[in-house]
Amino acid sequence: MCKTESKKGKPAWLKKPLPRGSDYQRVKKLLSSANLTTVCQEANCPNMFECFSKDTSTFMILGAECTRHCRFCNVTANPPLPVDPEEPMGVARAAQELGLRYVVVTSVTRDDLPDGGAAHFAAVIKAIKRFHPAPGEIDQNTWEKEGFNGMKVEVLIPDLLGDIKALGTIVYAKPDVINHNIETVASLYEIVRPEAIYQRSLDLLRNVKTMDPLMPAKSGIMVGLGETIAELEQTMTDLFEHGCDILTIGQYLQPTRQHLEVKKYYSPEEFKQLELTARKIGFRRVAAGPFVRSSYKAQDLFNT
Repeated sequence: MCKTESKKGKPAWLKKPLPRGSDYQRVKKLLSSANLTTVCQEANCPNMFECFSKDTSTFMILGAECTRHCRFCNVTANPPLPVDPEEPMGVARAAQELGLRYVVVTSVTRDDLPDGGAAHFAAVIKAIKRFHPAPGEIDQNTWEKEGFNGMKVEVLIPDLLGDIKALGTIVYAKPDVINHNIETVASLYEIVRPEAIYQRSLDLLRNVKTMDPLMPAKSGIMVGLGETIAELEQTMTDLFEHGCDILTIGQYLQPTRQHLEVKKYYSPEEFKQLELTARKIGFRRVAAGPFVRSSYKAQDLFNT
């Protein structure tokens, strides 16, 4: 989910301070020196300053050029570059240097690749896990001596064009959470995500649970694009019935004038009602609010 430029008439609750402390600068410098991309920067996420100041970031792999043209997203859509074979180890090293305990890894959509980038996702997951083994995977004395922290890995993946084999490549690499955003309600897909298919995204979540019933499945919804409350309730129900365990709901904010306009700014009270609705449907782990994004405070949701 994406960000905003300053917009006249924006509600007071959407104004957020932008701290630029030493931690923020340190994270930014590290990512730049390691030649790594974050979705935080590419999408100009409104939480970037807060997350960077807390040594948190969402790594974006497979380049910065997307093969799709979603009308809500600020990530550029241009011919993509070749996959960098050094990237998995680069992400693992950066996560170690940042001292992270929870890593989120996402990507642009790479429909040009035979597996949609699934093998690269798996390589990144395995590299991080090798750098940061969990307790029990190696000798306890070694684990303590080397300062390992059992880092958790959440992946936010594209739909892989519905390729079951490609999805299996990611599932069997054993991330700790697999996230795939539904983004919006079914009636708006043609406008918001013209190259995506609502049912295909639902099927991906169901297939994750089929392959590994214990794997937490996560998804996110943007609001403010013209959907109705009834449609949101149906989308939440669809997600829950397809095995989604963790749900995020946040406000869509128009990246530029060329992107879709905001049809409605939901108030904090309305977000609270959406969270209550999600919990009534059956979700136990829900984050809903104006600034909530799919990877915002992901560790907190995982541990809930």
